[in-house]
Amino acid sequence: MVSRKQLVAESEKEIKLLNEQIKAKQDTIAMLGARLDTMSAGYSRLVRTAYRSRDSRIWYMYLLASEDLGQGLRRYGYLRSLSSQMRTQAARIKEAQAVLAAQKAEAEALRKNAAKVRDTRLSELKKLSKEESESKRLVSQLSKNEKQYRKQLAAKQKEKEALDREMRRMVEKASKTSTGTKTVIDTKLDAEFAKNQGKLPWPADGPVIDSFGYRYHPVYKNVRLPFNNGINIALSPNTAVKSVFEGKVCQVIVMPGYNQCVLLQHGGYFTFYCKLANVSVKAGDKVKTGQVIGLVDTISGETQLHFELWEGKTPRNPENWLK
Repeated sequence: MVSRKQLVAESEKEIKLLNEQIKAKQDTIAMLGARLDTMSAGYSRLVRTAYRSRDSRIWYMYLLASEDLGQGLRRYGYLRSLSSQMRTQAARIKEAQAVLAAQKAEAEALRKNAAKVRDTRLSELKKLSKEESESKRLVSQLSKNEKQYRKQLAAKQKEKEALDREMRRMVEKASKTSTGTKTVIDTKLDAEFAKNQGKLPWPADGPVIDSFGYRYHPVYKNVRLPFNNGINIALSPNTAVKSVFEGKVCQVIVMPGYNQCVLLQHGGYFTFYCKLANVSVKAGDKVKTGQVIGLVDTISGETQLHFELWEGKTPRNPENWLK
């Protein structure tokens, strides 16, 4: 829309310049026309004079009637001058007519060009008006959609908060025994997991479409999305989801908006796999690196894996741990 406005502004400047050039040409044509009229009038007088003296005998009598030789020479010079003036004036008239015709042709070309530019400007103005109307319609539609989206966001926020509470509960439970004492973690596994930061395999191959932390909506720039404790990976339906490291299945749960979720423990670290349709492990199972733990689900038309990585009770950015 901005470029179209610039085009319209430039065409208006061009039309103004062309109109100034046309006015200058019209002034030149008027001046040439007046000059040509004056020259034609003078030429007509010469023609009439020559017509009255068209009989050569009259010229001879005019010369012979001279009182002396000097007068005869002057009369002869006058007759020659009259003939020369007629030829010169005729040539000047032809030249003036040619210049006038050229100026008229240039003026006509300028008028046609101005009409073309004017038509282009009118066409661009119509398109601009249509685009502005469409833009207003889209803004109005986006405003309505934003209200609807905020309602959906509020519902998702509740689902996320419920997931976060359940995750913290499971981590807390895994950290303590049934008697309330602190669970002894597998320090060797814990150290191995920590040593593999930046080297862990991805749970599934796909682009990250929702990153860790706070983000703003790509369309509604003033809408800040809830803090994401993990990442969302776009996948094809029924893609296999694999464990990123060896460990133990702590729990398999079902959460609103996330369907089935699997929590794995790797010493003092935890990995969380959500939005699964089918789960092939159960609580207490030992898993190996790369082992399939389930298939991704399609929820509300979106096929995504929600993946989290926690160090104790603190969520970490999974992209800093995956290779």
